[in-house]
Amino acid sequence: MIKLGIMTSGGDAPGMNAAISAVVKAASYHHMDVMGIQYGIQGLVDGNIYPLTSVELENITHKGGTMLKTSSSPEFIDETGKNKAIASLDKFGINALVIIGGNEALKTAENLQQKGVKVIGIPATIENDLTFTDYSIGFDTTINTILDSISKIKDTSLSHEKTTIVEVMGRNCGSLALFSALAGGGEIISTPERKLDVNTICSKLSTRINSGKRDNLIIITEKLYDIGKLQKAIEEKLNIGVRASVLGILQRGGNPSAFDRILASKMGIAAVELLKNGQSGKAVGIRENKIINVELNQVNTNMKDGQENYRLAEILSY
Repeated sequence: MIKLGIMTSGGDAPGMNAAISAVVKAASYHHMDVMGIQYGIQGLVDGNIYPLTSVELENITHKGGTMLKTSSSPEFIDETGKNKAIASLDKFGINALVIIGGNEALKTAENLQQKGVKVIGIPATIENDLTFTDYSIGFDTTINTILDSISKIKDTSLSHEKTTIVEVMGRNCGSLALFSALAGGGEIISTPERKLDVNTICSKLSTRINSGKRDNLIIITEKLYDIGKLQKAIEEKLNIGVRASVLGILQRGGNPSAFDRILASKMGIAAVELLKNGQSGKAVGIRENKIINVELNQVNTNMKDGQENYRLAEILSY
């Protein structure tokens, strides 16, 4: 008899609740008991665990964030913390685990697998920086959140014929900047995969201004520049006024899109059925619209190039 534990870890992402609901309902369908682990990795170390039933999860699929809460755990880095996590699982009789989150969460899953825990990981990170899967839960919703902000920014930029720099999240992956530019009309894009220096940005911007296009949008991934210094450099080089907007954590919030709810549901069911069929040490993903799984040791966060998408963005910015 499988007694399943479920937790979310790392940064929250819209669609995590849909994944939790799918896991619990699939487990119930297959006659498994489910225990919820609150407060992420630290909650596992501390033993913050309680029974979950599908009835109490009826109205969470459409909500953002994670009802199980989330956190990191410096304590888990050491063997003592890992052993405390294992002890918590043993105390509550949990013999299989589903962990939902980004790279940190899936590395936690791999660490627990190496200690003999049967575990499956589900990718949920707004940055979409996990290379084994085309999409992670939360990415689509975040793109739509960014697009809503861009739409408002472009309204006022058009009215004042202003150039605006918009900084989006992404860490070491430019997917949010690239996809939001494709869908939202970003004329100049700078990402970790294809970072532009200030002179190149100014050259591209100057060409557009000289052709009569004065309300321009520059979309950049976070941590590539000091946005204030970039703004000032452009203003001084081109003698124009520039606005700058850092969208920040508002990108994490909001109700998940239909795509993220469906993706989360598919991944949640797949995770439970892998455990039911005796498989472990896997991360669930999606490629070419098909649910797949890979070994946890194959999970990484290398840059996603997306060469064709950059080519399309170049054409659309003309």
